[in-house]
Amino acid sequence: MTEFEGDTVRLRRTGGSNADIQDRRGAGGIPGGLAIGGGAGGLLTLIIGLLLGTGQCSSGGGLGGAGFPSGFDQGDVGQGTSTGITCDTETAQLVCDATTSVQDYWTDTMQDYRRTQTVFYNGATQTGCGAASAQTGPFYCPNDELVYFDLDFLDQLQSRFGAQGDFATAYITAHEYGHHVQNLMGLSRQVTELSQQQPSQANELSIRLELQADCLAGAWGASVQSQLERGDLEEGLNAAAAVGDDRIQMATQGRTDPETWNHGSSEDRVRWFRRGFDSGDPESCDTFGEGAAISSIG
Repeated sequence: MTEFEGDTVRLRRTGGSNADIQDRRGAGGIPGGLAIGGGAGGLLTLIIGLLLGTGQCSSGGGLGGAGFPSGFDQGDVGQGTSTGITCDTETAQLVCDATTSVQDYWTDTMQDYRRTQTVFYNGATQTGCGAASAQTGPFYCPNDELVYFDLDFLDQLQSRFGAQGDFATAYITAHEYGHHVQNLMGLSRQVTELSQQQPSQANELSIRLELQADCLAGAWGASVQSQLERGDLEEGLNAAAAVGDDRIQMATQGRTDPETWNHGSSEDRVRWFRRGFDSGDPESCDTFGEGAAISSIG
């Protein structure tokens, strides 16, 4: 493998095909394709699904049929894999490279880490957590231990909602793999069980889980610090801020409602990503400990 240099993050290029990637694009989906553009209103709906709804998938809940157009037959979604070149676009290559880099890091860092795959899909696909559409956004399913990306939606997220730059894509990838680490540790299951037992605490537990995944993403980021160029860290920090519950609610509702937050504020997401990055130590990512600095929790 060679260094991938230039105006993008210099992660090691993994080539056109990658064993860490499962490609389902073209294997099925919503007939005619799911309209990703559709004006700002349609995109805001997608962003709500991405940023306010992924806690259900990430922490162990099923996806159900949320996010599909009315009348859509879930039996039409793709389930298989396609062969050939998987890392065939700039965005795909970035996710491919980030996936392998993150998994190499956790293989070296975590005892008994189990490698998994990132799934590329178009429009809709079947997962171990139920059927998913692009409205679900990038997410991790603990039931099948796979990370899912609709790359067209990721392009829209970068171009229209401020999570711009190559390291922003890498941050999103590393965050989802943070959920894989939490799942392997048994933490996701514990959070799901506690949320079911104490529904009033579900949002707080989700926030702690999400912020820990941000911190774990930061710890990985520290491991590739020597490969970053000027401005790359800022791209990651900007992406973390862009996906704060308060930022999204202001953009979609014109107001914030902290009682409904389940991912954390922009301030908290930046703080915990930065904590992981500055320390380079996953042990610093204890968001469940007494005294953890989380302003999103009253």
